[in-house]
Amino acid sequence: MTWLQRRVRPEQIRELSLLVLIAIAIAFFGSFIDGYYSFRTFNRIASSVAIITVVAVGQTLVVLTRNIDLSVGSIVGFTAYFVGTLIANDNGINPLLAVAIAIAMGAGLGVVNGVIVAWGRVPAVVVTLGTLAIYRGVLVDLSGAKTVTTDSLPDWLTGLPLVNVAPIGNLDIRPLFVLAVVIVVIFQFATTYLSFARRFYAIGSNPEAAQLVGLPMRGVVFLAFVICGALAGLAGFMFLVRFGNITVEAGRGLELSVVAAVVVGGVNIFGGSGTVAGAMFGAVLIGTLEQSLFRLGISEFWLDAVLGLLILLAVASDAVILQRLRALWGGAELKLVAKEADSVSGERRAPRP
Repeated sequence: MTWLQRRVRPEQIRELSLLVLIAIAIAFFGSFIDGYYSFRTFNRIASSVAIITVVAVGQTLVVLTRNIDLSVGSIVGFTAYFVGTLIANDNGINPLLAVAIAIAMGAGLGVVNGVIVAWGRVPAVVVTLGTLAIYRGVLVDLSGAKTVTTDSLPDWLTGLPLVNVAPIGNLDIRPLFVLAVVIVVIFQFATTYLSFARRFYAIGSNPEAAQLVGLPMRGVVFLAFVICGALAGLAGFMFLVRFGNITVEAGRGLELSVVAAVVVGGVNIFGGSGTVAGAMFGAVLIGTLEQSLFRLGISEFWLDAVLGLLILLAVASDAVILQRLRALWGGAELKLVAKEADSVSGERRAPRP
């Protein structure tokens, strides 16, 4: 096994290639858009990436268990609207309480998905496609088609997107982007080093073996949906902070961007492999494409087509390229283990002087 095979996992190749693709995309759009290389462009992309990233972290956990949550866009819209309405009716509400309510509301909607999938044993794609419509329908019915407007919100909320957390020269680092990075770091650490979090990988990579060793499969799948819902609820609050004006259409179509970010980021749609950091890189690429195509005046329908194409290419590469790389890496590792075993056996058989 070469040094490269020792140090680099097959999944990391996708992450490295994503960084190259992001650089190529920035260079390409920069040659067509005037003033593209500016701090304003960075702030626009960062604001878009922050929301997609937070939802993508939760979606990653779900996909690792061989499931998918298509209701995240509706959960984001649901929490953004009703938390926005709550704050608009009481401007004196504590900001931390508002965030806690958004997270709890999202987690509650995630509980519904998790119970039906884990204990009802209904395929996740069917369940979440149904709840996508149900949550949106409830939002439309209870809202009365009213809009949460910026002028009804307190100053601390409307001014939050403009806060500069860590000024670097002329570059402003916004709190939403910092929050997204912190969440990625926390979940990346947990899924890498905590044995409990590694269960998401174990269940997705080999459900039969996980069941034989006694892992609580239903509980882990349920937890994945609850965390995904909670993070979607947090993203709903971030959506409210970023846009201010919230209608019943808030978050519609976000699930496509999130799934694209996760799959393009190297998380295997068939479960068991991928990283939270890779999902963040995927979100950066999606956010770059969204903002750049918008600046070019290209229809959002073409953006959806681009996202669909990226998903197809990512799944195809998982099925063909990465599977072969995993086989190559695994074969090389077995040869190394056999060689080391032979070496140890030879040393034991060697006569002592």
